[in-house]
Order: sequence, then structure tokens, then C-alpha cells
Amino acid sequence: MPHSTLRSYPVARQLLRYTLFASVILAAIAVTGVVAVFEDGVYGPLPSDSELRNIINNEASRVVSSDGVQLGKYFIDERVEVSREDLPEVLIQALVATEDARFFEHDGIDLMSWGRVGFRTILGGDESGGGGSTISQQLVKNLFPRVRRHEDPTYSLVINKIREVLIARHIERLHSKDAILTMYLNTVPFPDNTFGIGVAAKRYFSKTPQQLSVEEAATLVGSLKATYSYDPLRQPANAQRRRDLVLRLMADQGYISPLEMLDAQERPLQVCYQRDEHNVGPATHFRENARLELKTILAGLEHPEGRAYDIYRDGLNIHTTIDAGMQQYAETAVKNHLIELQQQFYQSLGEGEKPWEVDAVYTRALQQSDRFRGLRRAGFSESDIDSVMQVPVHMTVYDVATTGEKDVEMSPADSVAYYLGILNSGFLAVEPSTGAIRAWVGGTNHEYFKYDKVRSRRSVGSTFKPILYAAALQQGIDPCQYWGNYRRTYARYEYWRPRNSENNYGGSYNMRGALTKSLNTISAQLIMKARPQNVVDLAHRMGIDHEIPTVPAIALGAGDLSLHDMVQAYSVFANRGQKVKLRYIDRITDRDGEVVYTYQIPSPTEENQVLTQDHADLMRGMLESVVDDGTGRRLRWRYKLDGKIAGKTGTSQNHSDGWFIGFTPKLLAGVWTGAESPAVRFRSIKYGQGANMALPIFGEFMHGLHEDPRYAEYLAGDFPTPSEQVLEQLACPTQPGWRAPRATVAPASPRLIAGQVVERTHPVADRAVAPE
Repeated sequence: MPHSTLRSYPVARQLLRYTLFASVILAAIAVTGVVAVFEDGVYGPLPSDSELRNIINNEASRVVSSDGVQLGKYFIDERVEVSREDLPEVLIQALVATEDARFFEHDGIDLMSWGRVGFRTILGGDESGGGGSTISQQLVKNLFPRVRRHEDPTYSLVINKIREVLIARHIERLHSKDAILTMYLNTVPFPDNTFGIGVAAKRYFSKTPQQLSVEEAATLVGSLKATYSYDPLRQPANAQRRRDLVLRLMADQGYISPLEMLDAQERPLQVCYQRDEHNVGPATHFRENARLELKTILAGLEHPEGRAYDIYRDGLNIHTTIDAGMQQYAETAVKNHLIELQQQFYQSLGEGEKPWEVDAVYTRALQQSDRFRGLRRAGFSESDIDSVMQVPVHMTVYDVATTGEKDVEMSPADSVAYYLGILNSGFLAVEPSTGAIRAWVGGTNHEYFKYDKVRSRRSVGSTFKPILYAAALQQGIDPCQYWGNYRRTYARYEYWRPRNSENNYGGSYNMRGALTKSLNTISAQLIMKARPQNVVDLAHRMGIDHEIPTVPAIALGAGDLSLHDMVQAYSVFANRGQKVKLRYIDRITDRDGEVVYTYQIPSPTEENQVLTQDHADLMRGMLESVVDDGTGRRLRWRYKLDGKIAGKTGTSQNHSDGWFIGFTPKLLAGVWTGAESPAVRFRSIKYGQGANMALPIFGEFMHGLHEDPRYAEYLAGDFPTPSEQVLEQLACPTQPGWRAPRATVAPASPRLIAGQVVERTHPVADRAVAPE
């Protein structure tokens, strides 16, 4: 318009002045903003070229089984990186159509979109118009969160926007469009505090990103606008409306046909929710145990950035020795048996009888409960606390009938009593020749019972006897020597008077026969000959690290040891006397697949040959008799296991703890079962013995492997052939000139059965039940 014409239109002149003034002000603000952005310490320095070229998100570390199955993850922000090749085109198309239609045309800033936001979205109220930020700008916001450093929030917003524009332009110069899309989809937050498309696809649809259908891709992309309002699980109606809008935008931009759009919109929203948590999934207790050990391993390794590795952010792959199939069989066996055993326990109690023996156990548990301690900290009196604890409330508790959980109305005091009476179990399976742990079950439910039963220390009962017998062999005691099965009082040791579990006395047994019948009377005589200190020393050499009391009562399992301890020790028997340290981490690789740690399996050494092969083979032969003719024979008739098996049951004093540890030619497994408190127990040996409490888990586990062709090799084959001397010692004929002990009547017609001389005896007056 000519200058002379402007003079004729004062309104136009005024509008031009305002426009020029506003432009100057905006330019000044922009210059001020740019200056503020570049000032270090105000809004932080801009990232360098090196930082922008090597953008690495915090990524969860994966725990992987030996057969390639993901067992779980370690994370703070759960995230798994996905490559561009694994992103389907429908996902990319949905993202671009919805968030940045001109993504492939601009260089990080889309001025046209700003105009669209102003006139179409803000003034017109059309949400399909999208936002003004490009995908590149949104990526910057995800990677470098906004910082408020000024009292005026509007000023901070402007400065942050300018900062994002500058960094977005820089990223566009350094990375391809495909790389930006990949970084964005690996970074952006989805609903349910989910970061990255890899986790979102698995959580909401139980799929990999590559497996997403067009409507599933549209659902996840649609949720980015408002992650709570469009959460497919919690807001399905909103999510479906948003999904249909994304599908329409894809059709408008030619990515899908109108017919494909209508077809996808007609499909119902189907969510298949699957959340990865530390308390769920396979091998939960194992993963926690491994996490603690990984801290030690990683502390000694240096990251390329000059720091220690971090399992929560570095995207490591922890390759373990756990076999996912065996782990499943183990968890199923534990679950199934405990459901049945818990019912036996409830039914074994008399009417009105409490699971615990003394009320002090319940009182102590009540006072240690979170609710009781919280009320005490709040200043409530004892009487007020007692009143509150007796009021029924709605709560979710562990369900003993399913090993899951259930909603109930229960008072806090009753819930303490309920949990106190629950039985639990630990299970551990290893390859004795390599020390590789193949299955680890620390309990039925990690959320409710975090204490790992593989590591907890409890009275080991008769499972300790094979260690005593091995020490006796090392001290030169003849395995064919016969020992009288009669009660004896040891005045030197506070008048200790061991009893057999079923009060079966009389006759005479060699080592094989005595171990087969798990006779306490003969174990007591053996430890007097072998000496407690020699037995303890051997136990430590076999791999038991915990303290063991140097007293004769350890012959009957008086010491408190863990299932891990006992399986480590029994692996020496299974491995012909050679100790191999149990292990569960094979190697660790970084997110690029580079190996950063490998476990070095040590070669057999003379130092680790704890037992001679002959002594180990002799002990194995005795333990085979336990399964064939003794307390472990249920494995044969109930679980139909007809291969080579050696093992030993164990029951602690008063039936608080049930044990079984056994092995085939290639696999060893151990089980412990009991309650959290030893005061909670079966009242009779019928149900409280290791053969009933623990052995069935071993039996069901091995039966499962036996039926699975993948694991046939673990139960097939023979043990190594023993020497002629060992075979003769296992046969052990009746020794010439043997005479019955004075406490018994001479036999009418003795006969040899598994090393036992059977004879008629006088009834024994003391009928009290003792641990096996």
C-alpha cells in the first residue's frame, strides 16, 4: 500500500505500528531467551555434539535363563530399547499422522504447525489439529526435562521452548529421521508409568512392537496425548475414541484406506495386560538373590564412561544358569504340594487347637506387625491398640488354597494368626558336576513372603547324617561293622539319650542299614567314635560356611543350616568327592551384546577332592538304599521314579522342619518345608516327617522332568561304577562271631536285610517320639 494511502487510513497506520511494535518486542524476547539459554548456570548448558550423537536412555537390565527365556528385569524406569527394524510401519504412520504430519518435511521446527495450533486447535477447538511441537521437540523434552529457574512461569516456559527448538534443530542435523523416530518411541512415556514402546506393547497387548496390529498401534499412539485419560486399561471408552481418531488421521493422510480405517474402528478394544514387577514372574526370590550378588560383581567392573556398571540403567543382560523349564516344574511342584500339605496341617489340629505351641510366639508376632508398630508410634495405649487390632477391616491376604491372594474381612489380629500358621517351602536344583543352579524357589509368593527359604537357616534333622557317616569313613571306621540298635544314656553329655523316630529298637545294623532306617541310636554311637570336631571340619570342607556346634547332637541334625548349605554339601557325594561351588551367573553382556563378565569354572583340584572317590561312592550307595528300602521309598511307589536315585529325608525335633535331598546321575535337588516359626508344627510324625513334608516336592519335580523329553537325560543312565572294594562293603555279610548287645535278647533266626540283623527284642519302655 503506498505511503500516501496509509495517511488516508489512520486505523491501518495504527495497526501497522502495533504490529511493528509487537514484532520488536517478540524479537527482543527471543534474543533475550536465546541469551538466557546459552548462559551456563541459568537453564543449564546445551548438550554437546558428542552427547547428542550418543543419546542413551536408562534401560532395564534383563535376567535371562540358560535357555533364553527372560525371567525378569531390574529397573527404576522400566524401559527396553527397540531397534528401527523392530518398529512396524503402522506404528510409525500412526505416530507421524497424529503428532507431526510434516515430520519428513521440516528440519525440527514446523512454523506451519504453530499457525495451525493458533487458528484451528485453540480458536476452533479441533483436537485433531494436533500440537505445535514437532516429534523432534518432544524428543528433546523427554531427554532433557524442562527446568524452572525463574519466578514467572511464563518466562520459564518461553525459555524452555526456545531451548527445545535449538536442541531439536541440532538433533536433526546429527541424526536421520528414522533414528529420531526410534529414539522418540524408546523414550516417550506411555500410560501406567511405562517408558518406551517395547514395554508398552508387552504390558497392554502382551506383544512385541513388531506384532502390533494397526488398531493396537493407534491405541498406544493415541494414549500419548494424555496418558491417564487415554489409558487403555483404566479408561477404555476414552482410549477407544482416541484410537478411532488416530485411525481417521491415518486415513486422511493416505497411510490406510477408508475401508481399512472402518474395519479397524469396528474392532473392540482388547487389552491383554501383563505387568513386569519384582514380585511376580518366575524365579522371584532367585532374582532378588542375584541382584545382591550382582552389586558385588559389577562393583569390580568399569563402564566405558569410567564408572561402575548400574543394573538399573545400563541395559545389561544377565545370563544365568537357571533353566526356565525346570524352574516352572519346581514352582508348580512347590505350589501343588503346599496346597495339599496346608490342608493336612489344618486337619491335624484338634478342635480349637492353635498352630503354635506357646502363645508368646503369637504375641511377639502381633507386636512386630506393621499395624501394631504404627499405632504404637502414633502414641496409642496398649488397650487402644488391642481394640483397634480386633476390628475387622477389608484387606487382601495370601490365599493358602491357591497360593495367590484373596479379599477378606478380617481383623489385623486375626491376620497375624493366619499368617503365623502358613507353611512354606524352599527348593534348589543343581548340576553337581558343574555347580550350575537350574531351579531356585525361595517360597510360594514373593510379595507376601520375601524371606528366601533357600537361604534361611533351620534345623537340618537327619539330612546331616550322611556327613557324619562320611566323616566316620574318613576316621577309618569299617562300614561293615555292626552296631546295636538300643538306647543308651551319655552321662558325659548331660545325660543325652537319643531316641529313634518310631521307637523301633533291637537288632544290629551296619552303616548302610542304619542310614537306610535313619536310626538315631547308631548315629549317636558313630559320632562318639568319629568325634564331633572331625564331623564339623568335614562339613566345612564340603562347602558349609555357617557355624556348626561341636556337640554330639549334630549327629541328629541339631545345627541350623540353610538349604543352600546342604545342597552344596550333598553335591560332593553326587560328584564323587569333588567339591564344586554352586553358581548361577554365567556371563553378563552390555546392551550392545559385548561380554563384560564371564564366570570361570575352576578345574578339579586335589584341594577340592574332599572325599575319596571310594568314600563318595560308598555314601552314594547307602543313600540309594534310603530311596529303595528306607524313608525315601515313596519316590518309587507314588511317583513311579524307576531310575537311579540316591537321597535322604530329614525331620527336625518336634516336626518343625521337613527335608529331602536327593540326586540322579546328573541332577541334585533339595527341599525344605516348614512354617516361619519352629513353634508352628505338625503334632505327629505321620504328617510331620520329611517324607511327607518335603519329599513329595522332589517327587513331583522329578516326575515332571521324567515326562518331558527335554530333560530325559537328567534322569537316565547309571551312576559311575564303584570299585570292587566299595561293592563288597555295600554288600556287608554278617560278620563271624557277632554277638547281640546285652540290652537285647539273642536272635531266634537272624537274617540280613540291607545291612540289618533283625532280632526279637524286649519292648522298650520309653515310647516318646524323636526326630528321624
